[in-house]
Amino acid sequence: MSDDDRANPLGDYLRARRALVTPQQAGLAPGTNRRVPGLRREEVAMLAGISADYYLRLERGRDRNPSPQVLESLARVLHLDELEQEYLLGLAAARPRPRRRRKPERVPARLHQLLASVQVPAFVEGRAFDVLASNRLAVALSPRLQPGYNRLRSLLLDPEEQAFQQDWTRSAEGFVAAFRKSAGYDVDDPRFVELVGELALSSERFRTLWARHDIRALDGGTTTVNHPVVGELRLHRDKLPVDDLLLVLYYADQGSESDEKLRLLAAMAHTTPTPADTGAQTGDRVTGCP
Repeated sequence: MSDDDRANPLGDYLRARRALVTPQQAGLAPGTNRRVPGLRREEVAMLAGISADYYLRLERGRDRNPSPQVLESLARVLHLDELEQEYLLGLAAARPRPRRRRKPERVPARLHQLLASVQVPAFVEGRAFDVLASNRLAVALSPRLQPGYNRLRSLLLDPEEQAFQQDWTRSAEGFVAAFRKSAGYDVDDPRFVELVGELALSSERFRTLWARHDIRALDGGTTTVNHPVVGELRLHRDKLPVDDLLLVLYYADQGSESDEKLRLLAAMAHTTPTPADTGAQTGDRVTGCP
């Protein structure tokens, strides 16, 4: 995250979102000689019912106390959904605060015991999508789910992970948007700053998606992956909050072909040594692991 991102997050968000709304979407004539990809500042102001000068002050960070009514009008013009509108309101409400040292992310012993007992791929991740602990079947599903790896970094920089995801483009969009939501307003967190800096230098796709300021909750759902040994797997994903961590479970429909393939992976995992079921030991460095 750049110094500008930390200095004026509300203005950055407004600029990014208006660039994504076309005049046609806003009910305006496209016109000619447009030099911006989306709406002009004065068009946003007109549609929101505020002065162009006031909107300019908001984007430039000269007025950081807009009323909820103004923000709701801007959310309507910018076609923000409920989650994005909540994020916009939070940006305006956020106030500078002293930097605090965040506690290291540690996996309690009971979670390690749970990981060892469940019969589906399962792992624990932190706020920045660092894998903090995992069971054998999770590692059999993907070696990138070993403790010490970062899921977003793997998705954007590891060719094997990109091939693993059947719809990599959609996965990348969702993960980057969920990463921004997870970061929230804690823009000075060292782990987020470190990871954003690394990915911004290494991944053009990340730079493009990060500039959009998309916000998304990466919760439960269904995904399809391409395993190099057993082939295509259609899996459900659930994320369960435990303290400040997330327990992630992948499972297939009972009796399905994917369920049979998971059983095969489980049998293979029991005969293959793995560093799973521990804290971070291998892979990329993770801040805050035990």
